[in-house]
Amino acid sequence: MGAWIGLMLGVGVLLIWRSGPRAPQRAPRGSAWLVRRDELLHRAGITDVGVIALVAIQFGAAALIGLAVLVITSTLAIAACFAGFGFVVPVLVVRRMALQRQGDLREQWPEAVDNLASAVRAGMALPEAVAQLARRGPAPLRAPFARFASAYRSSGRFGECLDLLKAELADPVGDRVCETLRVAREVGGSDLGTVLRTLSELLREDARTRAELETRQGWVVNGARLAVAAPWLVLLMLGTQSQTVEAYDTPTGTLLLAIGAAACILAYRIMLRIGRLPAEKRVLQR
Repeated sequence: MGAWIGLMLGVGVLLIWRSGPRAPQRAPRGSAWLVRRDELLHRAGITDVGVIALVAIQFGAAALIGLAVLVITSTLAIAACFAGFGFVVPVLVVRRMALQRQGDLREQWPEAVDNLASAVRAGMALPEAVAQLARRGPAPLRAPFARFASAYRSSGRFGECLDLLKAELADPVGDRVCETLRVAREVGGSDLGTVLRTLSELLREDARTRAELETRQGWVVNGARLAVAAPWLVLLMLGTQSQTVEAYDTPTGTLLLAIGAAACILAYRIMLRIGRLPAEKRVLQR
């Protein structure tokens, strides 16, 4: 009897300990980096290339550019700097594609919301109205909504299908639209058409504001890129001369190149941040 009581006491203490609050487990830094890269590929609309393939492309670009510069300048230090730049180029291209895709989708979302409002006003249920965007919605959005319609027909769970749609779109405006649809589905009521029309107007106003601000800050971004690229292009041209090669093919020259690369990266990030601050402030004010 005493052993049974002791066993039950031990099991009870174990269950209490297992049910208590514990610190959340942090994901490893490597997995967080992979998740960020995967999200970047999704934002760019690239589904055929994985994170490992992107890293392989980065190493390939670094090796190719470094080898080409080494052949031109015959200086290992200069070639190493350009190889580092080549390693970053594929990621910059993907980020540019992601920004361009977000801009294109931002212009298409008001039309999609107008189609939703028209379908709801015609008496169609909200899930059916969302699914019909696979046929009547803007062309860039038809494929994700077609997969949403297929998933909803197979499961009938609107919230889970919206989560899948958000993950596939990987678009900030799409997240706002999906969350508005989720709230409208849960709350219900007769004001759904009004909510959708108001959302469409807000999205159009936001798109106009962002387009205006991005145009105004374009000169800051282009100037920052030119300011960073110009010294290295000059260095590449000077690297064909023997005196320049001898100057940089020393420990002091290598250190100077490393300091210059770090200063260019820091200045580029600061200039981009300064250029984005007025835009973010204006958008928040709107």
